Amino acid sequence: MLKLKNVSKFYYSKGVIAAGFSRINVEFKIGEFVAIIGESGSGKSTLLNVISGLDSYEEGEMYINGEETSHYRESDFEEYRKKYVSNIFQNFNLVNSYTVYQNIELVMLLNGYKRKEVKTKVLELIDKVGLKKYKKTKVSKLSGGQKQRVAIARALAKETPIIVADEPTGNLDSKSAKDVIKLLKDISKDKLVIVVTHNFDEIKDLATRVIKMHDGRVISDKEVTTTDKIDDVFESRNKSIGLFNMFRLGIRNTFNIIPKFLLILFVFLFIATSLLSVYGSIQKDEYEEGKLGVNYFFNDTSDTRIVIKKKDGSTITKDEFEKIKKIKHVDSVVENDIMLDSSVWFESVDGNYFSVNGKLMDINAFDGELDYGRMPEKENEIIYVTDKDNYYFSDKLKEAIEKTYYYNGDKNNYSVKVVGVKYAKGTYVQMDKIYISEKLLNNFMKDINREHSKVIVKNNGKNYDSYNAPGDTFDIQVSDRVSSGYAYVSEGMSYACSEYECKNKSINIIVNNLYYKDKLELTIKNVYNEKNANSLLGINKNSMTFGSMFINPSDYNRLFDTDSYQASVFSDKVNNVDEVSDKLETLGYETLQIRKTLDMMGTEALKILKILKLVVLIVLVVTLFFISYFVIKLILKSRNVYYSTLRILGANAKHVKHILNIELFMDATLAYLGYLTITLLVKYKVIYIKFISNIMEYLELKDYILMYVILIFMSYMIGTRYANKIFKKSAMKSYREEV
Repeated sequence: MLKLKNVSKFYYSKGVIAAGFSRINVEFKIGEFVAIIGESGSGKSTLLNVISGLDSYEEGEMYINGEETSHYRESDFEEYRKKYVSNIFQNFNLVNSYTVYQNIELVMLLNGYKRKEVKTKVLELIDKVGLKKYKKTKVSKLSGGQKQRVAIARALAKETPIIVADEPTGNLDSKSAKDVIKLLKDISKDKLVIVVTHNFDEIKDLATRVIKMHDGRVISDKEVTTTDKIDDVFESRNKSIGLFNMFRLGIRNTFNIIPKFLLILFVFLFIATSLLSVYGSIQKDEYEEGKLGVNYFFNDTSDTRIVIKKKDGSTITKDEFEKIKKIKHVDSVVENDIMLDSSVWFESVDGNYFSVNGKLMDINAFDGELDYGRMPEKENEIIYVTDKDNYYFSDKLKEAIEKTYYYNGDKNNYSVKVVGVKYAKGTYVQMDKIYISEKLLNNFMKDINREHSKVIVKNNGKNYDSYNAPGDTFDIQVSDRVSSGYAYVSEGMSYACSEYECKNKSINIIVNNLYYKDKLELTIKNVYNEKNANSLLGINKNSMTFGSMFINPSDYNRLFDTDSYQASVFSDKVNNVDEVSDKLETLGYETLQIRKTLDMMGTEALKILKILKLVVLIVLVVTLFFISYFVIKLILKSRNVYYSTLRILGANAKHVKHILNIELFMDATLAYLGYLTITLLVKYKVIYIKFISNIMEYLELKDYILMYVILIFMSYMIGTRYANKIFKKSAMKSYREEV
């Protein structure tokens, strides 16, 4: 069944050729218990490796059941070992981190046995070699004789017709050696057992045939005892290892050596952290660059701002605002959001020209602590949020905070007093903020609504544009001295009135804006000039509003004091803007995300920058791959014997690669989950890690998925590269050599 004809084995090393053995002619049959003896270096172990398919040969021909093997590739020899050969080694080749049960189970899993078949068979074999009470003991804790018994049980578990044993008693005491040889003799009745030994005395009484070698040649081949021989050999019923068994072994190998597991876990945690940190920084930079765009309609271009209006065009009620505020991820709601895009100006009138300007905000929305001063206590007291480089509110702070400021610098207008100052964070402040009371805010909203409306004064059948420019003939101002339904106009309007006479004539004020139209009909009750302006209205020719048209506050409110048609909703984070926007739309609102309306400046430059960032990311991935491969290779170096042993036991190189990849996949996944756990702890402020906190809000779910895919791909490439390195040679060469 097994025949060698003129077979020679040579070794090549640094240009020198050495013969392992030369022109061997032998034939073996089932039922024989063959002893190969000879001094060290005679070639007996090399011959055994060739017979078992662990090493190739260079000359002659080896036949298996009459089939030539000189054309065999490594994959063919792997198949041969799976079907025909089980090995027993002098140094046992057991997995020290496995138990007795797991070592025997291993060979059955590698050879395609199902789990339900494995348990019964393993327990039978453990009992057969006399190790029943040691089945859960790690083999590292066994004696030499006990380890060799485990190796024999493992060989039997494979159920192959050929068992080869290389110096199986070399590391055993005499009693253990005798027991092992007897056990091998017992199993040779229906198998071919070939034993290489340097101690002929311990086997001479049991061997059926003795082959003696010297200097790489067979010098004698004697049959000691006649036995029943079988010419044809049966094939093992072993199958290819299944996917489930590969996963089982891969997961077991992940945790069976804790120091190795922790080291590889740390490497992948480093890779995951590096990938997400760099990618997060890239996303952050790209996001910040995206904010460089401008919008010519909205001054407040906050990336978390969503402008809303009802789809039916009606006003938004207080109850509806309360519902909006309860939406998940909504940070705040500005009901009359026109003020967000309007800047107001206040100035002192004491000759020093200190000024306050910015967008108006509801004092109830102020969040944080003041850098100077106190919180407002009166209606006209305000908080000013400005840049720290503001000269008046840095170098002149104490003086600036004591002053009274008038709207548009007009002493007859609204006045405020700054009592608290907060400095805005960051190097660029889009617009200063003025936090005022709700009452003042409502007053200003009228003026802001007016600025965003088309206002026409119709006089004597003609339309005249009314601009919010104090002193202009058709500018509209308010005065308690004017009765409701009437108007006071300056004599400058005479040219627009019939026969230059305006008194008692009717005029219409028409307001038209994005959300509503309104019309107010008034009667001109008085015409004022420099002489009577003070008595009629309490102003003089030097007043900023001199020359304007004056109406009663209630009439003014009717035109410009309206409910909210448009509002702004602010998300707590930019990553949640889409979710909030979708929810608002389901509630019946039209939405506009301000971040998507920006006119990007320097678009081509940004495209080039994105390409450069992609290059940086690719370079990072490649660099991390080689660094991690080098480190993991060093960690796995001690595992070369393990992976080579898997091949010897019946797994081919492809399957062992899969087992290794599964192991690294588990390490990479656990490392990634560890990073995500740290991220969640940072998110919920259980711990604080600055660089993670800085990038979290710029990463979305798809980014985390992308980084995980890259990490798993890297683990696959590391495993594949490492496997190709150690599996490019025969199983025995991989076993002997370091990577």
